[in-house]
Formats: sequence, structure tokens, C-alpha cells
Amino acid sequence: MGAFTEAGEGLALHTLAARAGLPKSTTSRIAAQLTDVGALERLDNGDFVVGLHLFDITSLAPRGHGLRAAPLPFMQDLHRVTGRHVLLAVRDGDEAVLAERLSARDAAAVKYRVGARLPLFGAGIGIALLAHAPGRKRKEAPACADDAACVRRLLATVRTDGVCAVTVQRCPTHCAPGPPPCRPSPPRS
Repeated sequence: MGAFTEAGEGLALHTLAARAGLPKSTTSRIAAQLTDVGALERLDNGDFVVGLHLFDITSLAPRGHGLRAAPLPFMQDLHRVTGRHVLLAVRDGDEAVLAERLSARDAAAVKYRVGARLPLFGAGIGIALLAHAPGRKRKEAPACADDAACVRRLLATVRTDGVCAVTVQRCPTHCAPGPPPCRPSPPRS
């Protein structure tokens, strides 16, 4: 399933086999099984695409329910006020996983889809998450970036100002507000 990298991407059997690093016969057998259960779908031209049944299954992931529901009203408010994209991501190791996105028609194109993984230092949303990560993680990440000094400045700005507007000219990443990650309040009794 990791062979699919673009939303809606159709892959021929030989491409699927090459990306998966499996023999064509094995890939054919597995693809047929996945098609039978709806995890893959076959297009009229014979290419395979990710099946809709996977969406059904992934929507059952317990980590996703509260993760998206709790911040959604605040994201909608921010979206309404700014007229820009509003992204929600979570840190997973050295990556940010985009959990939700509210898109704006007139804003710049967003190259990330919900569910996409991106390096923490490679996008504004990652910088916002990294700014509030444990100290050791904040110190390690800039060493991986193309412009470590720029990343360190951005992290400091997010931590002190709560917001960091990033442009391509300033640093090779995108603009993102940087509020600290929040944890839901315990239920009141």
C-alpha cells in the first residue's frame, strides 16, 4: 500500500511491483486479494488505485476521532477570520502527520493532503510542532535542515511570539501559526 504516493494515483501492475519491491506474480496475487476486499480498485485501463474501503477502515482509527473533533470549531473560526488554509498536524517521531485541513479558495495551493507525512523542519506546520517539542528534539532537527540557522530562528520566534510568518524568501518552508500543542481538559464531574 505504501507504493501509492499521490492522491488518486493509478499504478500499473509493473509499477506497483517495482515500488513494492516484489515480483510481478506476487504483486498480482496480493493486488487481486486487496481488490477483492475493496482495499484496491481496478480502473478500466487496468491500473490500480487505493480503494474507498480503506477510507472506511481508517476512519475507525481511535487516535483520529477526538484529534480532529476537538479543534475543529477553533480551526473553522480561524479559517473564517483569516480566509487562509488552516492545518492540523500531530508530531509522530521526526515527522508531522497532517490530520485535518480546511482549505481556502483564494489562498496559495497546499501541496499536502490529509494523512501526508512531512519532515518537522520542512514546512511551517512542522516548525510550529517542533517549537513545542521536547528540548532534545528541538536541538536535533535543525541539524537535518538545509538552513539550520534559519530553523533555529523560526523555532525561537514561534516559542516567544506564538506565531511565525514564514515566506520562501526567508526560509524554504511555509507560513504557520505556532500555538503550543494543546491537550484536552479532563472531563468535569
